[in-house]
Amino acid sequence: MAIARQVLCLCAFLSVPPARAEPIRYSVAEEAESGSLVGKLAEDAGLTPEQLSARRARLVSEDGRQHFRLDRASGRLVVAGRLDREELCGHSGTCMLPFELLLANPLQFFRVEVALEDINDHSPVFPEEQVIFRIPETSDRGSRFPLEGARDLDIGSNNIQTYSISPENGYFSLSFGSRSEDDKYIELVLEKPLDREEQAEMGFSLIAVDGGSPPRSGTTQVKIVILDANDNAPIFTQELYIGQVLENMPEGSVVLSVLATDQDAGVNGDISYQLSQAVGQSNSAFVIDPITGEIKLTKPLDFEDSEHHEFRVRATDGGGLSAICKVLVEVVDVNDNAPELAVSSFSSPLPENTAPGTVVALFTVRDRDSGANGKISCALEDQLFFSLRPAFKNYYEVVTVSALDREETAQYILTVTAADAGSPPLTTTQTFSVDISDVNDNAPVFNQTSYTMYVRENNVPTVFVGAVSAADADVGLNAKVTYSLAPVETAERPSCSCISVNSENGHVFVLRPLDYEQLRQTEVTVSASDAGSPPLRANVTLRLVVLDENDNAPLVLYPAQDSSPPSSELVPVSAEAGYLVTKVVAVDADSGQNSWLSYHLLRASDPGLFTVSAQSGEVRLRRPVTERDTVKQKLVVLVRDNGKPPLSATAALSALVLKDFSDARLPPSSAATEDEGGSLTTYLIISLVFVSLLFLISTAVFVARKVCKRQELKAGHVLYGGDNLRSGLADAAAAGTLPHAYCYEISLTTGSGNSEFKFLKPILPSLPPQHSTVRFSPSDNNIFHLCYSRF
Repeated sequence: MAIARQVLCLCAFLSVPPARAEPIRYSVAEEAESGSLVGKLAEDAGLTPEQLSARRARLVSEDGRQHFRLDRASGRLVVAGRLDREELCGHSGTCMLPFELLLANPLQFFRVEVALEDINDHSPVFPEEQVIFRIPETSDRGSRFPLEGARDLDIGSNNIQTYSISPENGYFSLSFGSRSEDDKYIELVLEKPLDREEQAEMGFSLIAVDGGSPPRSGTTQVKIVILDANDNAPIFTQELYIGQVLENMPEGSVVLSVLATDQDAGVNGDISYQLSQAVGQSNSAFVIDPITGEIKLTKPLDFEDSEHHEFRVRATDGGGLSAICKVLVEVVDVNDNAPELAVSSFSSPLPENTAPGTVVALFTVRDRDSGANGKISCALEDQLFFSLRPAFKNYYEVVTVSALDREETAQYILTVTAADAGSPPLTTTQTFSVDISDVNDNAPVFNQTSYTMYVRENNVPTVFVGAVSAADADVGLNAKVTYSLAPVETAERPSCSCISVNSENGHVFVLRPLDYEQLRQTEVTVSASDAGSPPLRANVTLRLVVLDENDNAPLVLYPAQDSSPPSSELVPVSAEAGYLVTKVVAVDADSGQNSWLSYHLLRASDPGLFTVSAQSGEVRLRRPVTERDTVKQKLVVLVRDNGKPPLSATAALSALVLKDFSDARLPPSSAATEDEGGSLTTYLIISLVFVSLLFLISTAVFVARKVCKRQELKAGHVLYGGDNLRSGLADAAAAGTLPHAYCYEISLTTGSGNSEFKFLKPILPSLPPQHSTVRFSPSDNNIFHLCYSRF
């Protein structure tokens, strides 16, 4: 939780300049109780308690430890926990605890420094509980015997101020003072000669008293052993030994050697060395060889823990005389600490529409080494969309430098490398994984620019005909595509209610049966919309093509099949083979091969007399007419389309074989009588041909006469009628495929025109130009000109 609070608070240092040039300073005594008032921080910063709460005031320190707490309700700065000056600052003359007051909305900070004042919470402590001096009895008055002074962790007036002896004796007095600021001494001074025979040993207490209120004291016992004639004490070659050692030196390495000399000989001149540990260093990192005076390491040193070590060495000869020297070991820093990188704030995921310059991450770097080994530089590796820039002090921020696109890159791996300036340099790498969240910035895209689907007519309702598909490059709801028919209706393209699109999968259905003859194709607009906010959509054109089925039988237009009795075609007896009797005209509402019609002679009174063109439906004479042929011929023509299965219709025809067209005015009853006796007449004619030569001669004359009339018909093309009729027929014939146009003059009884030809009036105007055309021109005396042209 502490780290999380630091992350939230420290991110504000990025872009905020210092609120004031000078820090706000307070002082507080060490060991103050938790909750003790330090100062009215809100008032000193020019803020109100309400502003502290509204702007989410936070206290942030460089080392991450919270020694103080801010009471937002009152704006007071109070002690958060136990404060030990000796633990925090050691034996330093001043102890300053800096931190920052961080505010948001707008971002602002104030530098605050709290001086931790020393209290007399430590008593003086002597290095040894008992000190033994072996003093020769020959020692002169005024001889001085150095003592190891007491150590007091307090500073200033709370440090040691006086020493005393208890109980006092007449042999020794106490002398103490300072050779320098850091070198204090204490000595026993012999006030009168010693007499071993009078007193071989004596003892007293050495008391150290500090200047606190109330004062504290420390005591060590001094034992005096009086020896005989050792009148020369050891002397060190230097009063102060200074050595340097790299912090990465291994255990057992020699730091330096001390040397003391004694002018005495024998046992009184044998010197042994002892190491006096400093106060608070019970587990010393050094050991001394008692014979050689070499000082060695017992464990590796750490420059970051302590830059120097100070202790004393006592040299004692065999007679009990001793000397003390001071040893100062300076620890030389090596680049053994890599930079430390702590993330204060990190934002992920980022919307893909994040503006350039947005802060993604805020972090701080520090290096426990010193000098060049602690100088740090940071770099962001291989990034085009993000950059690294310094913020405040040791803070850096990662910001966006260009627009992001999730569809192009959904995640960025940012690698920040912090390197110091040591030799060789040490580096630390921090990786940030920045996810890009989706924004609805892509409309659906159909996989085709347009769709064409097919359905056969007479389909079953809700038949599936295909599917449209659109993809959206976004994700989640922004990529969820639904389909619908766009409500677009124009005069050129009305909407069709027969098509439905499944909103989920884009399946297209035809809701009702379709008729190709009524609707051959239709177009609708299909819309694909995503579920974003706001939604984006795309449209595509869907063309539905109706495929024809052979569901329409041929329709015979001519001759009409509902007339009663059917009209009769006139065939002159002189007609030769190939003579066009009539043409069956039929149409089929289907298309394609379903509308390809073929004509076949199904039945005929005389099958050998007529032939029907399979493609055009023209009924022609297969052979010349003879007088043996019956006057009235009946034919049934089958019209069949090319569908599968084929559909067909029949057309009933009637033809009159006449010598002269005036016979066409015979009443229907006569025609009926002739039709009833047609078969008998045929047999009679055949009999007469074989039995009467006269009949043969008459027939030959008749044939010759008809040949002459036919030549006249070929020259005029019209049997009866005016010139104006010929010109109209000629124009019609010129557009067709027949070499000539045929016109007939037919005399009908009253009302026969309506009964026999009225079926053509509603049909013929709708015929396409490629079909045959029949024209009727009424004239006087119920005579109609029938013009038939083959196109």
